[in-house]
Amino acid sequence: MNINTVVELVETEIGMTYIEYRSLITRLLEEGKVTGHEQTEAYLNYTKLNEVRMNRWDKHFVPSEDMIAAIKSINEKRTWIVITEGWCGDSAQTLPALAKIASANPNIELKFFLRDENEELMNSFLTDGKKSIPVVACLNTSGEVLWQWGSRPQGALDLIADYKNKGVETAVWKEKLHLWYAQNKQQDFQKELISKINSEK
Repeated sequence: MNINTVVELVETEIGMTYIEYRSLITRLLEEGKVTGHEQTEAYLNYTKLNEVRMNRWDKHFVPSEDMIAAIKSINEKRTWIVITEGWCGDSAQTLPALAKIASANPNIELKFFLRDENEELMNSFLTDGKKSIPVVACLNTSGEVLWQWGSRPQGALDLIADYKNKGVETAVWKEKLHLWYAQNKQQDFQKELISKINSEK
């Protein structure tokens, strides 16, 4: 996608705030539905579990002092685009922290987009050629992409790679992955986000 197209998307009302994103997930769950094109019992169960995870992070996550210092150092307007879906477990683990971090600086506007409803946008932010989510991309006022993050902290990626190399079943490593998130307490995510922010300078 060219810069003009990104700017056009960012300047429209297509994007959601974090609160709107959370409200959409809750409303759909009440209707027995999920975000995205695939409506299955499995995705419904994932989304229910994710809502519990997000509620937990919303309540308990506190940004580190280094994270707060980095976020407050941003003195120009930025738009952070987030591409996600409600059934995505990695999104549930990181996006509540991202929302709380972004709220610490009024220069940052956070906009959430659903992957399946925004294919053109998603195709502009692929990870190794894949539509992995979540994706976080930082744009300046000219529409230039300053950095991109996703879809998992490196520690989580290393953990999964190790389990896959050992032939561990998917259900098992997914459980271990979410245990890793709980134990890591957003430390790796914050360090990577700080590094991205510092790269703007």
